[in-house]
Amino acid sequence: MPVGKIAATKRGKAAVAAAVVFAAVSGWTAFTSARLTPAQPNMTPAIVQAAVDKGLTPPAVRLAVDYLTKDWEGVSLVAYLDKIAKPPVWTFCYGETKGVTAGMRDTLAGCKERLERRMTHDYYLPMVWSVKNFVQAPDSVQAAMIDGAYNFGLSAAKNSTAAKRISESRYREACAALTAFNKAGGKIINGLVKRREMGDAQRIGEAELCLSGL
Repeated sequence: MPVGKIAATKRGKAAVAAAVVFAAVSGWTAFTSARLTPAQPNMTPAIVQAAVDKGLTPPAVRLAVDYLTKDWEGVSLVAYLDKIAKPPVWTFCYGETKGVTAGMRDTLAGCKERLERRMTHDYYLPMVWSVKNFVQAPDSVQAAMIDGAYNFGLSAAKNSTAAKRISESRYREACAALTAFNKAGGKIINGLVKRREMGDAQRIGEAELCLSGL
């Protein structure tokens, strides 16, 4: 259960509204809606996959990147050796470790592109195909889940109580269940509580965003 009270907020709702605008302007809404029929009125993994294959960015990914992951991960334009990780790993951009070597660098725009690509292909699509009814969940719920997966691991996210609640369309309970991932080394960490729950003065929390789209 959450450590504190979790609730929707004005800033969370504003973020969700921005994602709706992005979906319309980017062509995501038109592309996916055109593939719904009376016989198949709901979004499916195949429709989502087709949209991504066309080069469209899922609104849930944009929502996670812009309002969760970028802010919580922080950015480094030059690769550094993260010695907290065991074993130490070269890291840059927004916590990127895949294929990173000493001396690598990028721009802010390049880092955001890397993050969106990673979130889409390595976190979002695996959730789409493995978690029942994931694509029918509100974008805010999807965004909170994939930000969590990026932070504490895809396997843990896919097998979590939160994922189970999404498959049952019990979204408020899914938002609450996601807050359980607030520990490191068996101890509750204040920074993780903030990320999982209501954020801080500058950053939106996962549960906050999750609930703001319901």
